Amino acid sequence: MTATMNPETAPRRQIAAWLLLCCAMVFAMVVVGGVTRLTHSGLSMVEWQPIVGTLPPLNDTEWEQTFDKYKQTPEYKVVNNTMTLDGFKGIFWWEYFHRLLGRTIGLVFFIPLLWFIARKQVDRALAWRLVGIFVLGGLQGAMGWYMVKSGLIDNPRVSQLRLAAHLGLAFLIFAAMLWQALDLLWPRLAQPAAALQSAARKASALTILIFIMVLSGALVAGTRAGRVYNTFPKMNEHWIPPEIFELDPWYANFFNNLATVQFDHRLLAWLLAVVVPLYCWRTQRLPISNATRMGLNMLLTILVLQITLGITTLLAAVPVALGTAHQGGALLLFTAALAVTHFLRTAQKIEA
Repeated sequence: MTATMNPETAPRRQIAAWLLLCCAMVFAMVVVGGVTRLTHSGLSMVEWQPIVGTLPPLNDTEWEQTFDKYKQTPEYKVVNNTMTLDGFKGIFWWEYFHRLLGRTIGLVFFIPLLWFIARKQVDRALAWRLVGIFVLGGLQGAMGWYMVKSGLIDNPRVSQLRLAAHLGLAFLIFAAMLWQALDLLWPRLAQPAAALQSAARKASALTILIFIMVLSGALVAGTRAGRVYNTFPKMNEHWIPPEIFELDPWYANFFNNLATVQFDHRLLAWLLAVVVPLYCWRTQRLPISNATRMGLNMLLTILVLQITLGITTLLAAVPVALGTAHQGGALLLFTAALAVTHFLRTAQKIEA
């Protein structure tokens, strides 16, 4: 006998597949953003032109004009004043591709959204949630320019706080799309047992902790704190560097002091190294679905790889390839934690 598909199931799967495609594109965006930052390409485009800026310079005259605009920036005057036009093209293309990918994600999200709404394949509540995600995407573009603008005034570096906000918003947009896709594929059918509800709350807390870890990593990246204290497990012969509170006022150390910023990031890594394995071990003992069990295994595996990659990146003083992989690994770890949280909140048997 051939199984028939519920007519309401196909649209749900189509919407979920579209959202997962958008998630994959946001993942690529995060990775390209890491390359852009590590190659110091982010300040090569000094204007925000959402429409006109879709086209790159098309001839020698336009390239010279674009390069002349870059020459007016602090980064060129202080850091790259010997850069040639060919060298400028090398950094320009990374930033251009980063912005072009952002515009492409916007179109890939917006056009199918209109299609699904026009065909009445989404109810009103889901439509508003999807529109909200699109609005967040627009805000992300504005946040990206707000970040870049901070490096075009006096200091040839973007604000680490704006960088953290930019990366954090990307993770939130990714989370919103992934969660909605999982809801469509595996809707809740009943109230989970009390033990699973408790495990789900703890998984949510772990996800938030990983998100905080990501923000602390953005502060490390923005201050370039990964290029100092390139030893492990100690920081230049100290478990706690004595200079972590040398700035005044005291709270400025958590954002501007390279020792404090890196120490905080390490501390969060140690915390996750203890808490995640303990959580996975305890949760594996519960009556959980195969998908949840797989998610827990992935969470633990990715954590081990991510911490190993982080240590290697630090010891090597943040080369582009390792730094980019570490940023992508953070999103994979975040994804695994979100998936585990969702599966635990779904009171049905989910086969892996």
